[in-house]
Amino acid sequence: MSASLLWGGDVVAQTPQQWRDSLATLSKQISQNPYSSDLYLRKAAVNIELQQWEYALDTYNDILRREPANPAALYYRAFVNGKLRRYDLALDDYQRFLQLSPSHLEARLGLAYTLIKLGKRHDALDQYGLCIEQHRDSAVAYASRACLEEELKQYDTALFDWDKAISLAPANNDYLFSKANLLVKMERRAEARKCLAELLRRGVARTDLDELLKLCR
Repeated sequence: MSASLLWGGDVVAQTPQQWRDSLATLSKQISQNPYSSDLYLRKAAVNIELQQWEYALDTYNDILRREPANPAALYYRAFVNGKLRRYDLALDDYQRFLQLSPSHLEARLGLAYTLIKLGKRHDALDQYGLCIEQHRDSAVAYASRACLEEELKQYDTALFDWDKAISLAPANNDYLFSKANLLVKMERRAEARKCLAELLRRGVARTDLDELLKLCR
């Protein structure tokens, strides 16, 4: 989903007061014009920026009553339902959206995260697998699957996925740290020390690594 589907235009960083001013302007435009999905999407987007989840939800509901297959409204209503911890509703919206756009990476990741929240971790693992089949160059997809595999104590496959994520995003310190943490769990401390030494070389503060460094002794 491109940002333009959420905003109806270019995204511009604003202060909270500027967002509130934008919301007032959009609300006035909505009251003075016939129904416009573009205006409604812009308003809901500002609600999201201000973390006004219920207002955003109401607006997406209004859109979807008129346009049941509006992809932007489906996608972002799923996101908002997730923020409100209404995971069953989020699951339904992600599934409906993915029927329209089966290879959408963020929606597939969102669906997997929602399944985890619903306690369906193996179903989530299947969704991460689909993400990787569809987006083999996505470091985020491999890292997301690695996190879940680690929770499931599938350490060997998790290590493979961390290595893949690192190869795709070699400058990402979080991925390298996560790999080091996993290596400690696997009692492969010498390899973990190499990862931590690389993080120190990159300028990561020793205090941020102290706990793992101690475990590697």
